[in-house]
Amino acid sequence: MKHLLIVFHSQSGNTARLAAAVAEGARQESETETRLLRAFDAGLDDLLWCDGLLIGTPENFGYMSGAVKDFFDRTYNDAEPLSLQRPYGLFVSAGNDGSGAVREIDRILRGYPMKKVVEPLIAKGEITAAHLDAATELGLTLAAGLAFGIY
Repeated sequence: MKHLLIVFHSQSGNTARLAAAVAEGARQESETETRLLRAFDAGLDDLLWCDGLLIGTPENFGYMSGAVKDFFDRTYNDAEPLSLQRPYGLFVSAGNDGSGAVREIDRILRGYPMKKVVEPLIAKGEITAAHLDAATELGLTLAAGLAFGIY
């Protein structure tokens, strides 16, 4: 059985809605166990447990949330020498274009090092049914890719 970790932060609830949809999609793949954690609750043990990672954040001032940055700050130094090589994807609830959050998370995750395997989901503005459908598909895509050994 493969393990998928979903780490997210949400202030307004928008990213939490996306995270729930991502987890719903991931749980459709029976060969992958999925763990959904708030960024403040996730740590190095969770990264060591997982075979793949999905990170969700609101766009704050053109950047990731402080909670997601805190997750990276708490895990990076201990994880970096382990060369985790986990496949990952991102989802962002954005008031602007989300590109700053994506760029900086990608930069940080290259240092672990991890490998982006899916395009980021950037939900601009209010969360719509289309955003939630895309989030469900994102979760299923990464979970199935892990289960079938694609990543």
